[in-house]
Amino acid sequence: MDDHDTQPHVLVVDDDRRLRDLLQRFLSENGFRVTTAQDAAAAWQRLGAFDFDVIVLDVMMPGENGRDFAANLRRQREVPILMLTAMAESGDRIAGLESGVDDYLVKPFEPRELVLRLKAILRRAPRAVVAPARIRMGACSFDIERAELRRNGSPVRLTSGEESLLRALARQPGRTLGRDALGAEARLQGQSRTIDVQVTRLRRKIEPDPKQPRYLRTVWGEGYMLVPD
Repeated sequence: MDDHDTQPHVLVVDDDRRLRDLLQRFLSENGFRVTTAQDAAAAWQRLGAFDFDVIVLDVMMPGENGRDFAANLRRQREVPILMLTAMAESGDRIAGLESGVDDYLVKPFEPRELVLRLKAILRRAPRAVVAPARIRMGACSFDIERAELRRNGSPVRLTSGEESLLRALARQPGRTLGRDALGAEARLQGQSRTIDVQVTRLRRKIEPDPKQPRYLRTVWGEGYMLVPD
């Protein structure tokens, strides 16, 4: 395994380009693999493409702010979050912690302190569960990396939307994913109805009885969950 692959992967989310570049350079020099995003929308896209060990997150951003992003992310994943803010009031820190972040660092800060805090967070964090390379659903099997669905050994054609949605669900088997999160991870554009339509089409391809789904389940009021064999 390449040394690069063993480095902790950190996602830096901040609308300040100069700070993003500084943190990318400094963290890379201190043993981290770094991906950046300029806002929450870009961060959701990165989360759909990569698995991260920790997130460095700014509070004040255009669109979805850091607290809302952290709260929404925490409903879906347990990836640790360190929040950056220019607000030093205790009430602001408490609000950040209540949104689900693991640590809080007030700007301006010493980059070295950020590195030490990230390493402390990673020591406390439970080891991530590695998703299987292939999952089985009765007569069907799905290769997650290749995005190949087979039924009784024969290939089943997937549209790009179906492929992206099934991959997003298969990467987190047994976990409920809301429509917004699925749309971001699967990079599907449109309203919640778009997700529902893709789910209906997928069920026709993987379920013995699409009207009574066993594998691709609806969690009422929350979203969808893939429950493989």
